[in-house]
Amino acid sequence: MRLLLDTCTFLWAAGSPEKLSEVARVAVAAGENEVFVSAVSAWEIHLKSRKPGSLRLDRPAASFVRDAMVRLGVVEIPIRCEALAYLDRLPDVHGDPFDRTLICQAIHEDCTLVTPDAQIARYPVRVIW
Repeated sequence: MRLLLDTCTFLWAAGSPEKLSEVARVAVAAGENEVFVSAVSAWEIHLKSRKPGSLRLDRPAASFVRDAMVRLGVVEIPIRCEALAYLDRLPDVHGDPFDRTLICQAIHEDCTLVTPDAQIARYPVRVIW
């Protein structure tokens, strides 16, 4: 299975795996699954780490993301224009542009999105949590 981690799932897998559901933890750890993180998540982590009181990291965001990707065996998916074409087709359920981009990427890249966000399950995308 191809899995795309949403931003909080990636952060939890990297630093607080106990926050992951059992299903998510097993899926991410299963060697037969391909596990991805989006470049948009790296961008979101960078922005949140610069906002006072939002996300505390022990190093610059780019370094944190790279190190976590290596440690978790996660591969980056770039943001492709072809994936963003799905934005016009998404219903107006979720206002977060990062989540909407992740939904588009999951659809385009044929991935299951690993997320605790119940609103995302209302979109035409496979979700596990």
